[in-house]
Amino acid sequence: MGNQNTTTFQTLKELPTPLSLPQCVLHKHELLICGSYKQRACYSYHTLKNEYKFICDYPSHTTLDGHCVVKLVDNNNCNQITLLSFGGLYSHTLVMKYVSVWGNMSNKSNEFNNCNQWVPFTYNQNQTIVIGRDQGHDFQGVRAVIGGCNNNLLFITYYRNNISVFDLNTFQFIKHDKLPIDYIQYHCFVSKSENREGQEMMKTNKQNYQMLLFCYDAGLSIEYDEDNSTFQFLQLNVCDDIVPFNLYAYVCINDIILFFGGWNHNHNITSKSVHKYSIRENRWMTFQNALPSPLFHCVAILNEEDNLIHIIGGRDDEKKKVSAHMKTNVRTWDLSQLVMICLFIIYLF
Repeated sequence: MGNQNTTTFQTLKELPTPLSLPQCVLHKHELLICGSYKQRACYSYHTLKNEYKFICDYPSHTTLDGHCVVKLVDNNNCNQITLLSFGGLYSHTLVMKYVSVWGNMSNKSNEFNNCNQWVPFTYNQNQTIVIGRDQGHDFQGVRAVIGGCNNNLLFITYYRNNISVFDLNTFQFIKHDKLPIDYIQYHCFVSKSENREGQEMMKTNKQNYQMLLFCYDAGLSIEYDEDNSTFQFLQLNVCDDIVPFNLYAYVCINDIILFFGGWNHNHNITSKSVHKYSIRENRWMTFQNALPSPLFHCVAILNEEDNLIHIIGGRDDEKKKVSAHMKTNVRTWDLSQLVMICLFIIYLF
């Protein structure tokens, strides 16, 4: 067990509106907040300016409840990114080509006029793609990561114990499987290759892609063989302190996953704790009363330099939506970062 001073969290400018279950994507020095529970507005938060700007609304016919947003990989245009939004209780599949709202937009080109709005996901200009209820499954609380050798595979995990692989090049599902656990929803799902050490591991076998999943008392290491389109699952231990909780924010950095807050459905308890899982050591640590206040339904995301974690939105212990936005230093939770900095200083001198 560990104890943490609440001053380790710095309060930032409040959100434009209270948000529950927000989705957030990083783009350079911007955190793109792409809708939340029954809230269609999307905003850009500038990490250097500590300011928000409105981007757009989801289409009026779209109701958001447990959706997922990911950033598609595109190395051809560093100024424009493509976001994919899908799933939720009221399933939708939309894309947005995003250009920063913080630049000089006085001379809007035709190209820009087609950006910063959610439109149907199509190919060949008229074929509509739907990821969600057309497969006959519940996609509320869905989680997804993008990976594979060419970053063209969308790995989707969703209720009740499903995992699917969608090829973003062919626009088709290429694999469906069942996870060896009973239940997932609003869970933790991360790619090992999201951290630098994971990327080094991947070089030994480029055809295998590795992920981690946690939900309640279930923990899995998931490996996907691209050559044979097969999954391998390995059970991981989960510490007793976090087992009763779900709906926490989480973030993967270097060799650890951090979990912030959460909600115990059986006893109606909202957590203030921060939990840490070491991937390499397969070991857990709990920081009691680490958050300034109890929180769930929030989201955690790293900044561009991977040294600060932003905690955005959520609900408090009275289940009220909050406008809170705070940040904390990665070094506070990962002592190995301090060791790396010390070694770097020693090397310099």
